[in-house]
Amino acid sequence: MPEHAHSHDHAPGHSHSHSHTLAPDADRRWLRAALVLITAFMAVEVVIGFLARSLALISDAAHMLTDAASIVLALVAMRLAARPARGGYTYGLKRAEILSAQANGITLLVLSLWLGYEAITRLVSPPEVTGGLVLVTALAGVVVNIAAAWCISRANRSSLNVEGAYQHILTDLFGFIATAVAGAVVLTTGFARADAIASLVVVVLMLRAGTGLVRESGRIFMEAAPSGVDPDALGDHLVEVDQVVEVHDLHIWEITSGEPALSAHILVTPGGDCHAVRRGLHELLSLKYGITHATLQVDHVGELPRSGEVLHIAAGPDDAALAPPHCEGTHGPVHRPGPHDH
Repeated sequence: MPEHAHSHDHAPGHSHSHSHTLAPDADRRWLRAALVLITAFMAVEVVIGFLARSLALISDAAHMLTDAASIVLALVAMRLAARPARGGYTYGLKRAEILSAQANGITLLVLSLWLGYEAITRLVSPPEVTGGLVLVTALAGVVVNIAAAWCISRANRSSLNVEGAYQHILTDLFGFIATAVAGAVVLTTGFARADAIASLVVVVLMLRAGTGLVRESGRIFMEAAPSGVDPDALGDHLVEVDQVVEVHDLHIWEITSGEPALSAHILVTPGGDCHAVRRGLHELLSLKYGITHATLQVDHVGELPRSGEVLHIAAGPDDAALAPPHCEGTHGPVHRPGPHDH
């Protein structure tokens, strides 16, 4: 997989290192193969769904439409994300995939509401359903979705779009299984409401998938810390490094899915080796947290910043109340060795 990694030393105590991974062309080929399978079967399913008067088949087809849309958006986003950063877009267009993932999640939620309404209506007044057509079509759908899921599993699933498309196809697979069961029930017992019940199962799965995509994409847009990373624990870990006496202005976010970034202001002991501390912190962040895009401002305690104020840390709570701030507008908690509040 093509990688691009480099580091910059801007000024004493200020560094920036990162690496970027781009999706290879092979990913696009696997996604296109899955797209062809899904689109072809979806067209057939819509026709059969109307002929059999099966809402379960139509709801499955609607879900497959969102699957196809998510794959198309993922393909477009991959191409956009591969463009180099330039002009005002200093991160490039890497968040294009997050935009498409959120649009896909919202579409899922809207479709699930409509299909849920239709399913409840059919529970109250069920139409006649052709169980044989439903069963055969659903079993074919199971085969197609297994093949499509295998194709996407071969692609790079670190992308939120690719992973979302994969999860959607798995959801579709479960939906087809439910529809096949409903078709068998209708065929053997004549219980027409089984079709609407299967539709509700698909609706629940769509709600779950849509909510997950909207939540995860929303976290990235709101620049929340990546799932599974506790900023307070990470800050405490950084301040345990030798010569580090304080960490503040600690920010952790994701540029796009699977690409975390961090910035922080680090104070080290007077006479400490800022460059050695910085290298050690970069190594710690990379090996333990998988954060390779980190910008660290490292200063000595007691250095005179441009404002003329002395950088200062307090030994205890009483001193902290009297000490001048080392940074104006500090964001977030301050991490120091030993027990402290976050």
